[in-house]
Amino acid sequence: MYTLHIANKNYSSWSLRPWVLMKELGIAFDEQMVVFGDEPSWQAFRRQCPSGKVPCLIDQDTTVWDSLAIIEYLAERHDDVWPSEARARAWARCAAAEMHSGFQPLRDLCSMNVGLRIRMNTTSGSLQKDIDRIDSLWLDGLKQFGGPFLAGERFTAVDAFFAPVVFRVRTYGLDLSDESAAYVERILALGSMQQWEAEALAEPWRDAVHEDVAFTVGTLLADHRQ
Repeated sequence: MYTLHIANKNYSSWSLRPWVLMKELGIAFDEQMVVFGDEPSWQAFRRQCPSGKVPCLIDQDTTVWDSLAIIEYLAERHDDVWPSEARARAWARCAAAEMHSGFQPLRDLCSMNVGLRIRMNTTSGSLQKDIDRIDSLWLDGLKQFGGPFLAGERFTAVDAFFAPVVFRVRTYGLDLSDESAAYVERILALGSMQQWEAEALAEPWRDAVHEDVAFTVGTLLADHRQ
């Protein structure tokens, strides 16, 4: 069985991607959490993962780090990770790669914090550009391939790559088109996403760095964490 190393579910957007994909596709794995701020755990983890970062997938004597590499490793071993139709598959890979390497203002200003609801003080031009691009990208996929997911009727890796954005949209009240907003609600309703959210809200840990980023960009409206 695979072992997937992740960090706090409330904060770790990179960890969510392979986790939610494997859950949705029914790929069994053992979950190992490395808590932010728990240095002994991270020291032990670094002996297993060359990058020292999560997520990291262990498959017997094979170690796969970086979320995109993990997705491609799984795609070589399991059906349905990417769309089966060639055009949809090409689009999905492009969109996932764009998310993987881009959208830095969104990452910097709207860090993932599942339990919070925040009203943004202001939206910078660079952040609005990211929001507009995500909206356009989602609309393109939904229109081209008919939905309800980004590349067609099945949840695939491209949806997994944007799953952290879905949480960000809700946390920070980001404005999207009606079609994209409906997509956000569909993804939030998935059993895997609801499980991740419930476990994130139950976590007792608070990481100062992640908290500071969230609280400095806007006004706290609610904190749903236990």
